[in-house]
Amino acid sequence: MSAAPFATPAPAYGIARLVAIVFLPFATGYFMSYVFRSINAVIAPQLSAEVGLTAGDLGFLTSTYFLTFAAFQFPLGILLDRYGPRRVQTVLLLVAASGAVVFGFAHDITMMSIGRAMIGMGVAGSLMSSFKAFTIWFPVRLWPILNGFMLGVGGLGAMSVTTPLEISLHYMDWREIFFVLSAVTAVASILIFIAVPEMARDVQTTSLGIQLKELGQIYSDPLLWRILPLLITTFAANLSIQGLWAGPWLSDVAGFGRDGVAFYLMVLAGALAGGSVLIGMLASGLARIGVPLLVTLAFGALLFAGFQAVIVLELAPQALWPWIGFGLLANIVMLAYPVMSSHFPPHQTGRVATGMNLFLFGGVFLTQFLMGKIIDLWPPIASGGYDPAAYFAAFGLILGLQLVAFIWFLVPSGGPRG
Repeated sequence: MSAAPFATPAPAYGIARLVAIVFLPFATGYFMSYVFRSINAVIAPQLSAEVGLTAGDLGFLTSTYFLTFAAFQFPLGILLDRYGPRRVQTVLLLVAASGAVVFGFAHDITMMSIGRAMIGMGVAGSLMSSFKAFTIWFPVRLWPILNGFMLGVGGLGAMSVTTPLEISLHYMDWREIFFVLSAVTAVASILIFIAVPEMARDVQTTSLGIQLKELGQIYSDPLLWRILPLLITTFAANLSIQGLWAGPWLSDVAGFGRDGVAFYLMVLAGALAGGSVLIGMLASGLARIGVPLLVTLAFGALLFAGFQAVIVLELAPQALWPWIGFGLLANIVMLAYPVMSSHFPPHQTGRVATGMNLFLFGGVFLTQFLMGKIIDLWPPIASGGYDPAAYFAAFGLILGLQLVAFIWFLVPSGGPRG
């Protein structure tokens, strides 16, 4: 299915120590990135009421995170391969902390968008710097497991902005919460700088011209273009729904109150966290008995679309199980990262991952914004929410795109096989 994995040097430290000094510091930063990514799903009513945002405004404001996140992926890959994840991530998290302060002080959509954009840029390297660090410090056999645990940490971050955030809003307003998040993000930056060691092979000393030439080789790889459409559409559905529109859907379609919405979002985030870990462990176990990661990815993506179809068609609008299934499989396509990382030499893994992210989060930005615009085509319902038919159209379009991408992935004429 893909080229044989490139060899990596033996780790300089024991695995347990590497988890403490490499995994945990980067996990702190990724936890905060998911807090920022998901928080608008809970505070959307406060933002709409205070600033007077439409669904399109809310979709645009939330998606500016993904716009700058995606735009920074091109320089990010070069920076990671050239200067290493420790130094790059330390600086970027300080940018995110500054953006949270700007967002907290903002009183109009323009300043909110600027703050949200700074946050998006600041956390743009949270996951990819982790993946890069894993390829430097850990043996290749552990990459899917470590990636799964890191994605699980993101799920914990999403959980923290559901019921816990709803409780916090009884004691602080959303502005004060953003100031607290800014301080925690700055602490995460310092932790990475202090705890993660430097390493000689952490830095790529080849010229910028050679790095750019190698980036061109990455973008021309047939396996990349076979995987990308499925990766983009599936992950865009995950982040657009879980990160913003799940909350309004649960209120307007399922008819839950704020506490019920917060509870369902917490369960969804918990499933996301647990599913990410299980996916990594299952994929690694299946790979040991000869099942390629791409096969696991394909079956999981199809099953994820099935749970999504139950939600879109409102077959069980108040049932919890479709959301649990959605969360468990939401990160299945992230198996594409260890697939592609092992498909290229180790010194290119930063650019490989961020090259994929450029398209991935660009797709999330467009999807989240488009869903808001589609929902705005229907007039608001009497309660002030959105028409269930609007959700059906927006969610259904995203599901349709996933199915088209799945066919592209499977049919030989759709793209070259790796």
